Amino acid sequence: MRKLYFLLPGTGKKFACGGLFAELKTFELAKQVCPCEVVTYRQKEKNHLFLDDLLNKDNLEQIIFVISWGFDVPKLAEKLKPYNVIYHAHSAGYGFNLPASIPIITVSHNTMGYWGQNSPNSLIYYLPNQISDQFNDLNLERDIDVLVQERKSSDYLLKQLIPALQDQCNVTVINYFVDDLSKLFNRAKVYLYDSAEYWAQQRVSEGFGLQPMEALACGCQVFSSINGGLSDYLDPGFNCYKIAGYSTEYDVKRILKAIKSSQKLTLSSQILAEYRSENIIRRLEVIVEEINFFFDHKPQLKGDIDDLTKIKIAQLFFRKVWKKLFKK
Repeated sequence: MRKLYFLLPGTGKKFACGGLFAELKTFELAKQVCPCEVVTYRQKEKNHLFLDDLLNKDNLEQIIFVISWGFDVPKLAEKLKPYNVIYHAHSAGYGFNLPASIPIITVSHNTMGYWGQNSPNSLIYYLPNQISDQFNDLNLERDIDVLVQERKSSDYLLKQLIPALQDQCNVTVINYFVDDLSKLFNRAKVYLYDSAEYWAQQRVSEGFGLQPMEALACGCQVFSSINGGLSDYLDPGFNCYKIAGYSTEYDVKRILKAIKSSQKLTLSSQILAEYRSENIIRRLEVIVEEINFFFDHKPQLKGDIDDLTKIKIAQLFFRKVWKKLFKK
């Protein structure tokens, strides 16, 4: 097995975000399958290799670079063109294309579908993000009626729905970093999440959307948007409620009903099992073996499948038009 080098701009507070934490979780799980190491490429750090230093070494054909930081991917892919590279895709919609020589591992079926359409000649795999074992329903007394995280929340949620709810129930808005969200999720009856507006501004998709799943695992009733990767596991009416349902007043009525109801919508244990460590490690074993097999043979192979470029699509379109005209 080749060694995996997970490329990150840095691991300090400057780069702290959901994507960084998810990538580091994947790194920890991958260590149970094959040799792995974190490599930084923007910021030099004491405990990690730096990419430019690493590229000066020999025998790099026996390693695989894992790139993931969306906006940096095109430059990294070009820089690492002579080497073995895989793309660990979280969000979709950055607008770049990748050569078929770079296998793609996606964190959601939604992102897998995006790359299946935009990079049809690439090897593509599905590897969900991990939901940590600490996210479980502890059956505690729930003293928070409604829990909201300010970050990524829509104007509607912050400026219309929350003020309307605050007059009728206990609402807690979190606008700071929380080390252990499982404790808050176990105190809350309802969790609100509305990220479609945020991701539309970023012009990329919600790659996975971990918090609604974590909240559901802890026994919260979840009102959420269903954009991007959230559509992988959220099922309105069956395990969650769709937020922003036509009117503020209607949302308030549904949320108050959920707070008072003894009946809960929950994620099934089968769905949750897909995102736990055991299943992800099993999938990693298969994916890493297949990717190693590909890189074993790639030097002797000729990439002879035409890319689905804009020119290719135009040619196919005009060919179809010409056939119709010829028939007439």
